[in-house]
Amino acid sequence: MKKSYVKLYLIELLLFFIFILNSFVSSILNQYNMVIFLVVAIIIIKLMFGIERDRHRYTKDIMIEIIIYLLFYFILYYLSGLFFSFARTSNYYTWYGLKNFIVPAALIVITKEILRNMILTKSEGNKMLIIVTCILFVFLDITNAIYYNRFETKYETFLFVALYLLPAISSNALCTYISIKNGYKPAILYLIILRLYPYLLPIVPNPSKYIVSVIEFAAPFLLWRRIYLFYQKEQDREVSRDYHQKRHILPLITALILVGIMVYFTSGYFHYHAIAVASGSMNPNVKKGDVVVIEKIEGNYDLLQEGQVIAYRYDGVIIVHRLIKITKYKDHYYFYTKGDANSREDNWTVEEDMIIGIINYKVSYIGWPTVWLNEL
Repeated sequence: MKKSYVKLYLIELLLFFIFILNSFVSSILNQYNMVIFLVVAIIIIKLMFGIERDRHRYTKDIMIEIIIYLLFYFILYYLSGLFFSFARTSNYYTWYGLKNFIVPAALIVITKEILRNMILTKSEGNKMLIIVTCILFVFLDITNAIYYNRFETKYETFLFVALYLLPAISSNALCTYISIKNGYKPAILYLIILRLYPYLLPIVPNPSKYIVSVIEFAAPFLLWRRIYLFYQKEQDREVSRDYHQKRHILPLITALILVGIMVYFTSGYFHYHAIAVASGSMNPNVKKGDVVVIEKIEGNYDLLQEGQVIAYRYDGVIIVHRLIKITKYKDHYYFYTKGDANSREDNWTVEEDMIIGIINYKVSYIGWPTVWLNEL
């Protein structure tokens, strides 16, 4: 093994140790402390290995590809706000907002990607070093999430994996690929835009955190595919028939993933269950044709509170109504419900074994095809 590789492994081992310390002992690398730490790491690598010029040929072209991709991404994302609704962001155009949010976020992205590129450049294509480097920066992205997550239940662990770990893996795999092929500038452009737009724009779409995690996990793979195709075209202007066939692999995989997500949410076997609302008894909060996501309580009836919208089975039908009263008799709960649009409460008592879960999220209109098919 080359001596330079050994040095890189030692540096990355030290970085891992610092990030682990930051995650489990004390959150010492917040905002500007993280920036200072990354700058010190950059200086150390520069002193040990020197620095090379950026000789990547297609850097500007890839930056244009990224801008085009992000334009389409934001168009689709903001169109989704028609279904998920929008939320106003705080005013970050203040000294406090700049100092505590915008400037630190930008500086962390810049220093992180310069450091990533310096390590990858000195790795000289060594696959193991590339993998270790990618893992290192995944850990950097989730260090604060680890510190604040308690991991006391399987559900908390699941949330950590879904909301933080998987999007971090996807994002860092993309940035590692970009850095190897094009240097740090395109990666900085991509991350700066994605990290800062919630601070710079007055309104943003307001999907659930689970939908956001799916988007953040899938979006980097789509951009990777776009950059990959760019290089394929540059390497061979005469596109072969085999290449055309391979281009269909990604849509197929994407379709399979979407089908898998649909099965996950509609099967009813998992913690979250999605159904289409077939009546207007909950107008105007939940309308006919809306899809609601049920979070199963799995026997934890003490989680239920008056005023919540719940789903339960009655006479073979799933009903979505508001919980208006809870009573307890001999260690058993009894629930009373009412549709928001109804003048009277339901004339039956909901017992424990009828409860499915709590409604926290809805997606407007997309359940209409299901409703129409059931009404045929």
